Amino acid sequence: MQQPRFDRRQVLGLLAASTTLPLIPATVMAQKPAWLPTQTINYVVGVSAGGSVDLYARGIKNALESLKLVNDQTVLVENKPGAAGLLALQVLQRNRGNAQYLGTFHTGSLAGQATGILKADVREFVPVAMMVEETTLVAVREDSPFKTAKDLLEAFRRDPAAIKIAVAPLRGLNTHLAIAKPLKLAGIDVSKLTVVPFRSSGDSMAALLGGHVDIVSATGPTVVPVAQSGKIRILVSAAPVRGTGPLAAVPTWRELGVAADYVSYNGLLLPPGVDAEQIRFWEQSLRKVAASKDWISLVEKSGNKPIFKGYVDSHRYLESELRESQALVAELGQGAK
Repeated sequence: MQQPRFDRRQVLGLLAASTTLPLIPATVMAQKPAWLPTQTINYVVGVSAGGSVDLYARGIKNALESLKLVNDQTVLVENKPGAAGLLALQVLQRNRGNAQYLGTFHTGSLAGQATGILKADVREFVPVAMMVEETTLVAVREDSPFKTAKDLLEAFRRDPAAIKIAVAPLRGLNTHLAIAKPLKLAGIDVSKLTVVPFRSSGDSMAALLGGHVDIVSATGPTVVPVAQSGKIRILVSAAPVRGTGPLAAVPTWRELGVAADYVSYNGLLLPPGVDAEQIRFWEQSLRKVAASKDWISLVEKSGNKPIFKGYVDSHRYLESELRESQALVAELGQGAK
C-alpha cells in the first residue's frame, strides 16, 4: 500500500489548533460546523461480527444516529475481514479525502504492522479519536483443571506446547501479544506455544466452549458476558490494576509477580487526505458519543473502560505505540514468518 502519508505540516497545524480547542467559547463551539456529512456514512470494520471491535463500531453507529450527530445521515456498518485488516484499510484508501468513510483505529492494527502481518502503514491514515481502553483477559471453561492463573503458569512451565491458546484474528496481533508478553517474562519459551487463530474473538470463545482449545485470550466484551453466565472462568487480566464491576475479583499478571501489562485502545480512523474541518467535525461528534449514558453503559458492561482522547492524543499514541509494539515484537520474536 504505497501513498504519501498525511501531510506533516497539516498534522502540526492540527496539533496546534486542537490544543486551543478548550479555550474556544462555548457559543462558538455550538455553531454549525464548517463541514457536515451529506450522504450515507460507511463505517468499515476490518474484522468479522461477534468480537469487541464490531460491538463498539455498532455502539458508535447507534449513538451517532440516536444523538443526531450526523446531519440526518445513516451510518452503515460493513464488516470486511481479511488480511489482518488490510481489506478495510484499502476501502479507506480508495476513498481518500472522503470523511464519510470511517474505519477502526485499534492497537491490534499497530501490532499487526509491527509484526509484518498487516501489509500497510497505519500512519498513512488519520486517527481521530480513542474511545475505549480495553483489558485483555485469559479465560478457561468452568470445568477446566486450571483453577487459577498460577495453575496455568505451572502447566506452561511443564510443557509450553501442551496448552491450546485461542486468539483472534491472527497470530502476532494484540490478543496474542497480550498473553505472549507475560508468559515470556515468566520464563516460558513462547516460541513453543500452541497458538490457534480464529476469525473473531467470538469464534475463539465458541472454540473454548466446544472444547477445541484450552484457554482463550480476548478482550472484555467477548469474555465477560460468558463468564457471567457461569460457563467460563476468568483467570487473569493484562491491565496494570484490577478492574471494577465484573473484573474486580480478577487478578492481574502483576499480582502474580509478572510485570507485563498490555492495554489496547479502540477508536476511529479516517481516510488519508481529509482536512482539518472534517477531523474537527468527527472529533466533536465522537466526544459527544463518549459522554452519552448509553455508550458509557455499553463499554462498562463489556468489562472495559470508556475514555475519550481526540485527534492530538490519538496521533501521538499511534506513533508511540507503533514504536513500542515494534520493540515488543523484536523482544518476543513474534514477527511474521
